Amino acid sequence: MTTKSETMRLLRSAPPTAVFGLLVIALYVAVAMFAPIIAPYGEAEIVGGRHEVWSDEHAFGTDQLGRDMLSRLIYGARNTIGIAFLTTLLAFLIGTALGLLAATLGRWADQLISRVVDVVIAIPALIFALLLLTIFGTSLTALVLVIAVLDSARVFRVARSVAMGIVTLDFVEAARLRGEGLVWIVKDEILPNAAPPLVAEFGLRFCFVFLSISALSFLGLGIQPPLADWGSMVRENATLITFGDITPLLPATAIALLTVSVNFVVDWMLHKSSGLKE
Repeated sequence: MTTKSETMRLLRSAPPTAVFGLLVIALYVAVAMFAPIIAPYGEAEIVGGRHEVWSDEHAFGTDQLGRDMLSRLIYGARNTIGIAFLTTLLAFLIGTALGLLAATLGRWADQLISRVVDVVIAIPALIFALLLLTIFGTSLTALVLVIAVLDSARVFRVARSVAMGIVTLDFVEAARLRGEGLVWIVKDEILPNAAPPLVAEFGLRFCFVFLSISALSFLGLGIQPPLADWGSMVRENATLITFGDITPLLPATAIALLTVSVNFVVDWMLHKSSGLKE
């Protein structure tokens, strides 16, 4: 169990980029959790005219329907980040389970799962997602399941690669000779040793899922109105750029800042888990 003093010592040893990333992530999480309290207006509440300029009443103006942009940005953090996290978690549960299972069983099971994954990966993810969402609809459930299944293929490759280097080690062979079951070997022998690279991959995969959902929302097949979403907010207000209004850049900047911050933290985690010294 990591103590409070060990956690503080670890944070003090973190590089400035990782500290910056952690602070930004903490800020985004706080905004997402307390969105109804922080936001001055409701998520879909029409409070003014369309495309009003920045003012004391509306800090970032209003959108094409007269909704407060600041409130939409705040609620967008909850929707975009929350759905991306849920999708990434589901992708990891599927991909890691299949990857560890394929590496442990080997032979026909490994070949069968790997070939199916190869087919999924061979098709560009965004095009495949657009096709599946067109078929199954653009509901929130369909969005989460489609992105999770497609990204689980990438997680599978990482989990299998890491597990393949572990299943040949002596302690795994000893567990097999003792007669331990498949579930026990995966849970108690392979998974703990594969955890560091998988945790780092979770951060990277979150970035890809987050950007995929934002891209699909920008194209109109992601998170649907009246839910606030940063990708759709860019699309809905993009015409303002031609009039010198930078309002559409606000959700785009929010997307970029979170992506960069998560990558800063993931880079630090990979460096720590590798055992390399400064």
